[in-house]
Amino acid sequence: MINLREPTVRAWVVLNEAGARAQADASTSRWRSGHPRSQIDGMPIGIKDLIETCDMPTQMGCTAYNGNFPRRDNAAVWALRDAGAIILGKTVTAELGGSHPGPTTNPFDLERTPGGSSSGSAAAVAACMVPAAIGTQVGGSIIRPASYCANWALKPSQGGINRGERQATSMSTHGVHAGCVEDMWITAIAIAARAGGDPGRTPLQGPAETPAEHRPFALGIMQTEGWVALDANTRDAFTDVVSHLETTGIQIRRRENDPAIERFEQAIVGVRNLANSITAWENHWAMRNLVAQNPDGVSERAKNVITIADELGVRGYEDLLRRRELVRGVHAALATDVDALLAPASPGPAPLWSGDVPGQPLAPRPTGDAVFNTPSSLLGAPVVTVPLMAVNDMPVGIQIMGQPGTDARVTAIARWIAARVPFVHR
Repeated sequence: MINLREPTVRAWVVLNEAGARAQADASTSRWRSGHPRSQIDGMPIGIKDLIETCDMPTQMGCTAYNGNFPRRDNAAVWALRDAGAIILGKTVTAELGGSHPGPTTNPFDLERTPGGSSSGSAAAVAACMVPAAIGTQVGGSIIRPASYCANWALKPSQGGINRGERQATSMSTHGVHAGCVEDMWITAIAIAARAGGDPGRTPLQGPAETPAEHRPFALGIMQTEGWVALDANTRDAFTDVVSHLETTGIQIRRRENDPAIERFEQAIVGVRNLANSITAWENHWAMRNLVAQNPDGVSERAKNVITIADELGVRGYEDLLRRRELVRGVHAALATDVDALLAPASPGPAPLWSGDVPGQPLAPRPTGDAVFNTPSSLLGAPVVTVPLMAVNDMPVGIQIMGQPGTDARVTAIARWIAARVPFVHR
């Protein structure tokens, strides 16, 4: 499948075919002897090219890092190897995990973006090149590409999977794209069982097997600022999903009929800019050094981090952190009101993207809008994307967001919903 699809999808930066064959042979021997290391022993997996691997370069989609080869494994990669997984290659990332796109296309329509920044990981799974791939998210870089590419995906609670060397930002997480909920969960839990969580954080909790289905009592609808801009077909498709859930007897609570949901919606107004500004401040020292060393090796989009940080300043950053804590408090209050929040995983299907136009301003969101995703990142909350909708013949996912630490429960609710709500076409 890689030979067939890769020339047009362009999901991979590098493939370690010889190493993968050797890993596969070793896995076969373990299974034949009756001593596999884990359920994912022998599973081929792609690794987003922000994450270090000892046997392949880590170039981060950035010209300034061309040829960068630190020859060490990230904690999650070490854990995957220890579990017997086959590290097949490095998948394309938007530059430095930001919004400047790489060459990857959407497997369902080559004229559209696969999303970002985990573009290659999402596309490799969607094109059936691998059953699972590792991505990262600061704003919407796991959940939105999964929506655009019809994948299951888990963005864990903050710190639930050890990020290894990638500890610089307070809202970055490792997560998993997969073709099914089972592969999603067993990959994530295999990593956490070996590498744990980030320093000082509780690792992803749950069973080694995929959590059994769990019927929620009440679900809240999370509209965000993106709701008013939804196209009619996407809104209708999501409404169909919610209507199916209501027929099962689940209580559906909305801002119009639940004061706690309304308080939450008011609290998350502006969180996209809030999250982006926090991350810009946390990244700007590294960006300054990178630009100083290689000014022509970094895109203008990436350099904008420095401008945002300069305008923000130390006191501005502190104000944003205080606001983040207030939003988290409002979200925590929902724990007694709803089992989880439900929302579209993206504001419609993947947008068309053919590149920036010379002489014109840079497109503001070439990999799509993260307006439905930044709340979970800001809150440190777990989210599962479920591929339940098609709008204009393109995938659009739904997302289920829980309270921090409830990853297994959110996965169980997602399984229950997927088993009972028919796929919606609009």
